[in-house]
Formats: sequence, structure tokens, C-alpha cells
Amino acid sequence: MSDPVDTLLSILDLERLETDLFRGVSPAIGWTRVFGGQVVAQSLVAASRTVVSSRPPHSLHAYFLLGGDPTIPIIYEVERIRDGGSFTTRRVKAIQRGQAIFAMSVSFHEAEAGLDHAAAPPDVPGPEALADARSLATAGSTIVPAPMLAYFTQAWPIELRPVEAERYRDRTPRPARYHVWMRATRALPDDPAIHRAVLAYASDMTLLDATLIPHGRTVFDPDIQSASLDHALWFHRPFRADAWLLYSQESPSAAGALGFARGTLHDEEGHLIASVAQEGLIRPRRR
Repeated sequence: MSDPVDTLLSILDLERLETDLFRGVSPAIGWTRVFGGQVVAQSLVAASRTVVSSRPPHSLHAYFLLGGDPTIPIIYEVERIRDGGSFTTRRVKAIQRGQAIFAMSVSFHEAEAGLDHAAAPPDVPGPEALADARSLATAGSTIVPAPMLAYFTQAWPIELRPVEAERYRDRTPRPARYHVWMRATRALPDDPAIHRAVLAYASDMTLLDATLIPHGRTVFDPDIQSASLDHALWFHRPFRADAWLLYSQESPSAAGALGFARGTLHDEEGHLIASVAQEGLIRPRRR
């Protein structure tokens, strides 16, 4: 079996077909649709390859339009919206079978000095005090839903250590807050662009599930139809995605079968390195 990080790095290394046109593939893991974080990360890679490396991305805003087919390649078409003195803007469209399945805008900013402040991280246990999600799912395999067990025992390139793991076993409604430590399962190359792409990939892994916490539910429940609809990510400070990052998530609203969640990522030293926001479908299935 290939190393999950090697697999992730290989799918992030897009094939250049023509100027501003790239092709990406999905890992052969038997899923019925492409993981959303994969398309976000591959689109970020495609956009970044049309911009000088001295101008890194600072934000992206994306929409998931159709479920992707993991058995066929994805074509990424980059549109050069603007190249300014300090900022560069790109638009990326992901295409399968002639249809757009995903669209994303990315803004790049020349590094410069300026004012600096940041929110402090929450006071939660560190990763060394917590079990990884795979162990938790296996230990509770008699009571966690089968889809959840399959998800967390998948050979992910990202290690997850949830703080409030009890919510998966005890479905008591709780405040809509959730924390999980995450990092790549092994060391990554030093290129900062790779670390940004890996974080973009990981940022879609648990966020939508926060919208169901007040209802004692999860995205793994068979009577919940869930899907990411849009995704926004802001990069604030340098980081490494192979070091522990605390992903703090909350959901201020759910209404009309839509759930909204937002999150922040701090490194172990307490630096705020990124912020995320997402809205998704959390539709109760009619029996």
C-alpha cells in the first residue's frame, strides 16, 4: 500500500496541459465522489502555478457545484483576472465531462510589513494528551455508525486528534463548538506552497460536522444528507502543515437545511495561521 502522504503529494502535482490548463487525478480509494478538500487544494495549486512564488495566496473563495467523479481526471482552467502592483487575482474552474463541478477565486499578495494582532487560541488539551481519531473510532466500533468508522479508519494523509471525542458516542446536544488537532502524518517538503495546499485539503475534513453538534447529530448519520456548498480560506501567517495545528470550529447558524460554520487554525506556539468559513447542506432525509 502506498504512503498516504506520497499519494497526496502526487495528486497535488498537477499535469500541465497548456498555458493555464492543468489536469488532476483522484486517489483510487473506492469513494463514490471526489473529496471536496482535494478539489480546493488542486485548484489552489493550479492558480499558484500562474503566479510568481514571491506573491503567495492570502485568500480563496470557492463553490462546489457538482459532485466530482473520482474515476476520471479533473481539468483545471485558470483565468488571469488581474496582475496588479501588490495583488494578483485568479479564477479557477474545475471541469469533468464538459461541465463545471467547482469554481474558485484566489487572491495573491506581495509580502509586506504592517500592523499585527491576532486572537489567542482556546484553552484546550494539547495533542499529546489525546488519542487519534482512528483509534477512537476503532475502540468505539460497536457504537459508532459504520460510515464514521469507515471514514476515520481510511488511510488519510492527515492525522486528526479530536478534543471533544465524546460527541460521537453520546449524542446529547451541545454548544456548536469543536476542536481538533491535525497535521500531515509525516514530514512534507519545505516548499511553502505544498504546506498551503495540504492545509487547504485538510480544512474541509471536519468543518461542516460542527453545524450538527447542537442537534446531537453528525454528517455520518444515514438520515442526514450533507455536502459542502462553498468554502473560504484565509492564510494569515507562515506555518507547516506537518506540525500540529489546532482547528477550532463553531457554527453560529443552521436554517433551511443549510448549516454555516467557521474555524480558526493556530499552531502549537499559539500563532493564528489561518481562518476558514463554510456553508453546507445538512438536509434531513425523508423516510
